[in-house]
Formats: sequence, structure tokens, C-alpha cells
Amino acid sequence: MKYISLFYTHSGAIKFSNVLKKKEINHKILPTPRKLSSNCGISIEFDYEKNINSIIMDDIEKVFLIKDTDYEIVYKSE
Repeated sequence: MKYISLFYTHSGAIKFSNVLKKKEINHKILPTPRKLSSNCGISIEFDYEKNINSIIMDDIEKVFLIKDTDYEIVYKSE
């Protein structure tokens, strides 16, 4: 499944990218789509087949499942 994660800060996005690299999870850093908005301007798109709760970090604001041309929220920080 393909997801996109939004972050509170750029450093949070970089930290998450490093975690994904260590776990050998395919991902890319990209500008946050306007329709999703975010506190910072970058997001990470990644492929993941397991339960995403196992990779959620405090720096993540939201995670969306990418469905064709739409997004379904699957995680939102409290």
C-alpha cells in the first residue's frame, strides 16, 4: 500500500526518512500536496504492507493512504 505522511517540522520528516532507510522501506521526500496542507512543506510518500502503527513517530502529524487520486486519513496525531 502507498501512504503519504505529513510532519510538524522539516527535521521530523528527515528523521522519519532515516528510519525508513534503516528498515529498507521504499520512500521519497516530496512537497506536501496542497489539498492536504501541513505545518511544514515536505512530506514522505512510502510503500508499506504492515500495520503503520509500528512505524509512527511523534514527529508525524498525519498519515494518508493514497487511493488512486484521493487520500484517506489513517492516522492523526492528538
